[in-house]
Amino acid sequence: MTNLPPLRTTVIGSYPFPSWLEYASLHLDEFGTDEIAEMQEDAVICAIHDQAAAGLDVITDGEQTRLDFNLSFYGYLAGLGAAEPTRRVYGPPAHDQRGKHTVTGELAAPNGLGVVDEFQRLQRLAPPGYTLKASVPGPYTLSGRLLPSDRYPDRWALTEALVPLVRQEMADLIAAGCTEITIDEPSMSCYAYKSDTARFVDIFNRTVEPAVGHCLLSTHLCFGNFKGRAVGKREYQPMFPAFLGMTVDEFHLEMASREFSELSIVEGIAQTHRVNVGIVDVKSYYVETPDEIARRVRRCLQYAPADRLSFAPDCGLSQTARWAAKQKLENLVAGVKIVRREL
Repeated sequence: MTNLPPLRTTVIGSYPFPSWLEYASLHLDEFGTDEIAEMQEDAVICAIHDQAAAGLDVITDGEQTRLDFNLSFYGYLAGLGAAEPTRRVYGPPAHDQRGKHTVTGELAAPNGLGVVDEFQRLQRLAPPGYTLKASVPGPYTLSGRLLPSDRYPDRWALTEALVPLVRQEMADLIAAGCTEITIDEPSMSCYAYKSDTARFVDIFNRTVEPAVGHCLLSTHLCFGNFKGRAVGKREYQPMFPAFLGMTVDEFHLEMASREFSELSIVEGIAQTHRVNVGIVDVKSYYVETPDEIARRVRRCLQYAPADRLSFAPDCGLSQTARWAAKQKLENLVAGVKIVRREL
């Protein structure tokens, strides 16, 4: 993966829904199928506009057609039953407010996982000159909201059943002309401190095999962002050096919300991989100024050369209000440009 601009600016994948799409998603029975499709396309146009207006080098479709980072993908899976009753409804947001799905048969995705359609829409709507990125949830993360069954007795078995489905989606993305793919495995980073990291690496490498060498392949390692809350132990130390065995071109690290704790880990990763550093905190409504962004970029340059670094928000922006997301992206790009002029 050569000829990439130094200090690239990008996003992870998701972007805030416009308010009207938030409303419509809660009242879909009031709209016809063509109207829903029209709303989704209009929302993608909005997401593209905001990213392009900010001046990012790499843009996505904002995941505007997904109801949730990974839960929307279950609609593409055969072999699922109804979701279990929600364990808790009221009070502070947490994962126990979302039920898990039962598994009633063999897991399959006869029509894919929908990411190829998303990417082709992005190709059609995006202005020329931008690198277009697609994001695919990894099989371990996808398995997290599924209940074990006689056929799949634990999470590992569920994950193995999902590996070929994600592999096929990646192969189909490559065939559609996608040149940059992020495989999102936040569950791996959230639970690395208590799980078998070597097993994670093996699962990851078998999953991404169809895309290796055919695109810039990245993975997003964060600690969760459900309603702006983390869920995992917020340390990268348990993941490395084991995760360096992942067949991937670029790691994305959540740094801003953690006050750049463990920033020095970038130095070791950059010896063999690109590093996309999260320098905008999506969990805070404080909007970083361009000068602050520039200072953060300079700190990163102490650990890695410019041609090995990219910059993005810590995580997807879907849990951040649109007014803040827009300003944060604009300031991200402006701050990086300050440092680019210094190189």
